Amino acid sequence: MSAGKCSSWLGVLALAIGVVGVRAQQQDPKAQQMVRVAMQVELDASRDDHSHWEYKEVYKGLEGVKVFRVVETGKGSLKKKLEESGRPLTAEELKQEDARLQEFVNDHARQAKQHKDDAQDDKRAESMLRMLPDAFLWKVDGEDAKTVTLGFVPNPAFTPPTMESRVFAAMAGEIVVDKGQHRIQTIKGALTADVTFGWGLFGRMKKGGTFEIQRRQLTTGIWQITESHVHIDGKALLFKNIGEQEDDVKSGFRRVAQETTLEQAAVMLKGEPAALNAER
Repeated sequence: MSAGKCSSWLGVLALAIGVVGVRAQQQDPKAQQMVRVAMQVELDASRDDHSHWEYKEVYKGLEGVKVFRVVETGKGSLKKKLEESGRPLTAEELKQEDARLQEFVNDHARQAKQHKDDAQDDKRAESMLRMLPDAFLWKVDGEDAKTVTLGFVPNPAFTPPTMESRVFAAMAGEIVVDKGQHRIQTIKGALTADVTFGWGLFGRMKKGGTFEIQRRQLTTGIWQITESHVHIDGKALLFKNIGEQEDDVKSGFRRVAQETTLEQAAVMLKGEPAALNAER
């Protein structure tokens, strides 16, 4: 996986929804094999995908809704804010955004940090993806001419190697796989009971949390996340409240030339919101 790519889609699951107390389920070897094939196809596709994209991103979090325009390059990604809480940025605020981006373009230390963070996200995403076939018990929930829906619950025989993977392996939900290409189209789940760490002293994720990730094909063989929705509540590290209430929607994808530099990306992002925000 290349740094800064929105195709690092399983990295979103590092926010993971823990699930306990789900009903018993037997492993369906056919369903498990479908997941194993999809896992390998996704790993191979991610390794071979060196494409870069420009797109609109609408992010809704605890602080409100923000609209960005994003440009990916081989040296990192630039993100310019265009709107906040339904209000377009003023001309002066847009100039400040442009100045912030230019500072990043000139700051090799910040670029290196972004690259390191993205590489760590990619590594974590790959680890999660490799766990899929064995961390869960799988069954076929539905099928049509183009897709198959596979339901999953935690596999009691699986021993997660890390704290993060322990939470990931405790999920329950379903994935939808494109049958023709063996690509994962959607994945979603829900927290059906509280999950605690250290008898609740070091962390607790509350029942009722949900997540959903949607992907689509942008061009032949290239899939990207278009939507992610994460809504969980809990406590961690001696009762510090945590809350992941995030909705992220990407649209208006346009391919960026492979040789595009950060400097060129900054130029691409200069301009008025009406032009930058247009669907392409």
